[in-house]
Amino acid sequence: MNFDEIIDRRGTHSDKWDMMQAKYGVSPEDGIPMWVADMDFRPPACVTEALIGMTQHGVYGYYGDDAAYRAAIQWWMKTRHGWTVEADAIFTTHGLVNGTSMCIDTWTAPGDAVVVFTPVYHAFARVIRAAGREVRECPLVNTSGRYEMDFDAYDALMTGNEKMLILCSPHNPGGRVWTKAELEGVADFARRHDLILVSDEIHHDLVMPGQRHTAMPHIEGIADRLVMMTATTKTFNIAGAHLGNVIVPDAKLRAQFAARMGAMGISPNSFGLFMAEAAYSPEGAEWVDALCLYLDGNRQLFEAGMQAIPGVRAMPLEATYLTWIDFAGTGMPAADYTARVERDAHVVANHGPTFGTGGESFLRFNIATPRARVAEAVARIQTAFADLQ
Repeated sequence: MNFDEIIDRRGTHSDKWDMMQAKYGVSPEDGIPMWVADMDFRPPACVTEALIGMTQHGVYGYYGDDAAYRAAIQWWMKTRHGWTVEADAIFTTHGLVNGTSMCIDTWTAPGDAVVVFTPVYHAFARVIRAAGREVRECPLVNTSGRYEMDFDAYDALMTGNEKMLILCSPHNPGGRVWTKAELEGVADFARRHDLILVSDEIHHDLVMPGQRHTAMPHIEGIADRLVMMTATTKTFNIAGAHLGNVIVPDAKLRAQFAARMGAMGISPNSFGLFMAEAAYSPEGAEWVDALCLYLDGNRQLFEAGMQAIPGVRAMPLEATYLTWIDFAGTGMPAADYTARVERDAHVVANHGPTFGTGGESFLRFNIATPRARVAEAVARIQTAFADLQ
């Protein structure tokens, strides 16, 4: 595995590379895309070998007998997260944005409210609103550059119209690994307000050295209202497979979700299933361990580079490869510091306000790219803010 390899993704229908000109006005010829959450690394060889095996066979028919696929998920969750998953609890969706929308469709009705802790992954609010539901924002508290939850404040925001809570664990974009005590607080909050708890743990494998993620099923007293969402796509950089798993421990909830899946006629594509089964393996685990060490090196480089700019602060990244940078201390309007990053440095990042309340002074940068490119981005951004030195 060579994470330093520069792979030219231009002209490959890469959203991250080929769409930044249209969306941000930055040319892929000299721009550095640090926005879309996929990595510029090849997946582990076992994933590529699985696809080669498919192409060599040469017939791409309907996929049948997914017992080995389910077993791979069970093995991964048990060995990597200490979580025992029943095979019948696993539902496969077209990625976790689709999984989120399926949960909203199953357990809420038009006009209901869905709770999110903001700032948070922007697709949550998008699909909630598109489904005719209301987004109930519960803002995280930024305590000395670290997000925390304030359940007393959240209790006061509830109207009784809320039916679901979507948790991002680990947190995107803040990079927090929630503690067991914090997750117990989330579970208590869900029970108090009779909410279905959807825990999106798509980043649960991408945890920095010294941090430990706790899967929500390890929290007592929540299984009867818990829906888990996991995927190989972020972990192994196979997002184009559009494959995710909604895992439902409770039998009653499971039957309800199965009914909606059946009504929608959803079934996964075989390419993603072959890739995921290959990824959830000892070889895949070895690759992920090496990846997290590499990402930690990128994290240190990027955070130090941003902290060196007066008024700019990096929120310490505990998990994910998405670093959350606060420009509030510069005193600049968002349009000004964003223009310096995009127009002057030719670096593209996600705009903070799209993540909801609390994101107004931030940009989110994807550091899952070869270290030389991270170093170049740091140098360019520092130059763009050189007058502050």
